[in-house]
Amino acid sequence: MPFSTWKIIRIGKQGFRSLCEHKLRTLLTALGIIFGVSSVIAMLAIGEGASHEAREQIRGLGSSNIIIRSRKPEESMSSASTNQQLSIYGLTYEDVMRIRQLYPDVQLHIPVREIACRLRFQEIKLPGKVLGTVPWFLEKSTLRLKAGRFIDDYDMNTVSNAVVLTEQTARRLFTLEYPIGQNIYLGNQAYNVVGIVSAPPAPEAEKGHKDGKDVYEAYISATAAKRRFGEIIVKQETGSSSMEKVELHQLTVSAPNDDSVLPLANAIRTTLQHTHKQADFEITVPLELLKQAEKTKQIFNIVLGSIAAISLLVGGIGIMNIMLATVTERTREIGIRRALGATRGDILLHFLTEALLLSLGGGVVGIGLGIAIPAAVTHFAGLTTIIQPTALILAFSISVVTGVVFGLYPARRASLLSPIEALRYE
Repeated sequence: MPFSTWKIIRIGKQGFRSLCEHKLRTLLTALGIIFGVSSVIAMLAIGEGASHEAREQIRGLGSSNIIIRSRKPEESMSSASTNQQLSIYGLTYEDVMRIRQLYPDVQLHIPVREIACRLRFQEIKLPGKVLGTVPWFLEKSTLRLKAGRFIDDYDMNTVSNAVVLTEQTARRLFTLEYPIGQNIYLGNQAYNVVGIVSAPPAPEAEKGHKDGKDVYEAYISATAAKRRFGEIIVKQETGSSSMEKVELHQLTVSAPNDDSVLPLANAIRTTLQHTHKQADFEITVPLELLKQAEKTKQIFNIVLGSIAAISLLVGGIGIMNIMLATVTERTREIGIRRALGATRGDILLHFLTEALLLSLGGGVVGIGLGIAIPAAVTHFAGLTTIIQPTALILAFSISVVTGVVFGLYPARRASLLSPIEALRYE
């Protein structure tokens, strides 16, 4: 006979009363499900947040951009120990013209030169790096203007002494004074501070010199960098000095659309390999990095979800263990119910309902805890966490399935008990 709605409600109430009779045991059993569900949600939220941050940084570089940087070849680095060694490497203005001629549909922008230079304001001296660039550099980078202005066309045309500092540089140089309008020295040349930008997220290898000190950055116009610093950079090291000639340190190429980015990057790489005798450049494709980040995110989520699912498995084993003990304790009760007319289906549904109520209650509390943990991590640790609705649904669904699967065997065992043997049980 099919179960009617009132019968299911009645069995649910009976199961709830049975669980309430042993509150501590019920709570301890549900803890496995609670911690399992909350850990699944929290781990997926933390992993999603970390992946989101990485993807946003990559997107900030531009999905249609191709970034070409000059790189000192290994041979030049090993031979740089000789005094007054002149190393010529990296991108040239001829490379820019060649790319423009071969690929007329692309946009070329953000030429950048880097010059190692000491920054000084009054008695404060900092190891610095001067970057000569163009006015539209800010539009295609992850930097954001914080105060003042950036390099403009007037600075380019007049070769002005305008300089823009990063936040970190401004804080170290100006402890009491307001930076905008102040004069600082880049090497032996005076420059006027016209703006402040947010510090770029530099790799670890680019954050300092060999002595462990931070390198502080300043931006000037490309024309000022070329005229006032020249194309030969002299580096002074302990006991020796070396000279480098680099026309351009960085060039950004924009493809017409995202579909043509990877083929264009391969074509530009082939073109530069034909004209450069040594590996003195490197090409970064943000779109390629973004696709790799997406794949890493999927693997990361699978690993975190699998680890957290083990907690749910442990919780399910706990439910099975407690339900088996409950069946043993209530063997005589089962015999009485069978003698009064309860069918095997009634007994099966009764104990399965108790297991399901345990998993449902643990799942609901676990969702609440799983939402609270990422919020606490964001508040106290400052990490980005993102809770996806699918993570909530997945965790709750697994908790319900866990209750049914691990509660089915004890419930079936209870339903198969012989009424006569159950009544004789002491």
